[in-house]
Amino acid sequence: MTSRWGVCLVVAAMAAGLFSCVIAEGQVQSPPPNPQLPAPAPLAGVRYDYPWEIYGGPAYSHFNAGPHLLQGANLGGFDARAVREFGTRWGVGANVRGYYGTTGVSPNCGSCTGTGPNAGPITGPFVSEHMFLAGPEYRLKANEHAALLLHAFAGGAYGDFTSALNGVNPASLGLFSNQFTVAGAFGGSIDLNRSPRLVVRIASDATMTDFGHNGFAEQVAISVGVVYRMGRQFGR
Repeated sequence: MTSRWGVCLVVAAMAAGLFSCVIAEGQVQSPPPNPQLPAPAPLAGVRYDYPWEIYGGPAYSHFNAGPHLLQGANLGGFDARAVREFGTRWGVGANVRGYYGTTGVSPNCGSCTGTGPNAGPITGPFVSEHMFLAGPEYRLKANEHAALLLHAFAGGAYGDFTSALNGVNPASLGLFSNQFTVAGAFGGSIDLNRSPRLVVRIASDATMTDFGHNGFAEQVAISVGVVYRMGRQFGR
């Protein structure tokens, strides 16, 4: 648990450092433009008053597929969000995530076999998790180059732990059964503006689920993708 929170803190520190560098870059006065050279694409037109932001990109999550497994699952997948902005700082978003990969099983289950004609020892079964979340997002600090955001999403998650077990009881392997549970994702992101509408985003989260840990268990989630701002700007 401590190591996962440590990863979250490291990612957050890296994001904060990157944001500070970008802010510092924006404060350095550039030399007068050379009239013989084409003017660079200005970011001075970046505004944070578009009513919609759409985000999507690949994602990673470290996930525990059983209550007492020593080996966690490193899952890859996607992270997609749509945020309705109600000003230059506050918005409400809907978030869908999918994570897919393989997991370890309990050490004493190396000889567990399925019931099908081609079943054999199960050592790295496929598992997946889908999250369906919604909640507020707050833009903490921003300029024409970058923005730092915080979010708190809550909802539900569905875990599939048995699709590769060939009829074996998941509990005998140390895995959860397929189920839907409450979930949350709490974290932040740094947005690097490439144009007034197009943004590169780096996001990190502590995600929480309760598939049967006798309480919520936290995981680490990271995604990198693209934001596109849509709609008519407020007041225009």
